[in-house]
Amino acid sequence: MTVCAPDHAPANDALTVPTPRRSNEYAHCVPLFDERSRLAAEDPRRTALRARLITEHLPLAEHIARRFTGRGEPFEDLLQVARTGLIHAVDRYDADRGSDFVSFAVPTIMGEVRRHFRDAGWSMRVPRALKDLKQKLAKESDVLAHELGRAPTPSELARHLDMAVETVREGLLAAHAYRAGSIDTPTRGAEDNLTVADQLAEDDSGFERFENHIALRAAMATLEPRERAIVKMRFVDELTQSQIAQRVGISQMHVSRLLARSLEKLRQHIDAE
Repeated sequence: MTVCAPDHAPANDALTVPTPRRSNEYAHCVPLFDERSRLAAEDPRRTALRARLITEHLPLAEHIARRFTGRGEPFEDLLQVARTGLIHAVDRYDADRGSDFVSFAVPTIMGEVRRHFRDAGWSMRVPRALKDLKQKLAKESDVLAHELGRAPTPSELARHLDMAVETVREGLLAAHAYRAGSIDTPTRGAEDNLTVADQLAEDDSGFERFENHIALRAAMATLEPRERAIVKMRFVDELTQSQIAQRVGISQMHVSRLLARSLEKLRQHIDAE
């Protein structure tokens, strides 16, 4: 099987990928698409043709993936995304519509890669509306900065976009969630290769004990007064079940049942938190 790679795009075009020349690069694949379109959906030969068409066009996916390198994502990840876009293109392409496959595939693959940057690049979960707002604010900020000769304020952006200032501020804050910085990054201005991780506080078991204490207090508040009193006598005052029974005026068996029920309530409340 011969696999022909497309020409490389001009080095100075970092944002778009032009359609490769259509001379003879993928001409041998045209009959394959035509043949596949004539086969019934259940014909096993369609599967074999699909696999071959994907393989033949792998250089196109690699070509596009390489154009997006240097933007913070590993090339192997970009290549995988581009190949996924290629598979989608092969599956969706309709040879009867008249356009050649490369013209159809290039925007499909590029769209897949751009979605990867837009979605997978966020360091925390952000609603789609905020992601879209972040993109719009970035674009309009550049426009206003060119007009004003400086970075616009949130109020100026809000007037320009006819939005509430609070909405603009929310979108600007969302931009900070786009990508998390590595804690192994050297601290800015540090002369001894000090990293962010070097300046983080060490683990302190006191914090965990404090959090557990707060969680337990909240859970204890859900118990009935008598249940709360029995739990306190058992685990704070360290009384035996017999001693608790004498103090409360009930049987030891009843104390045991109340304790079991109370502990189960506490466990469920803490697990729910």
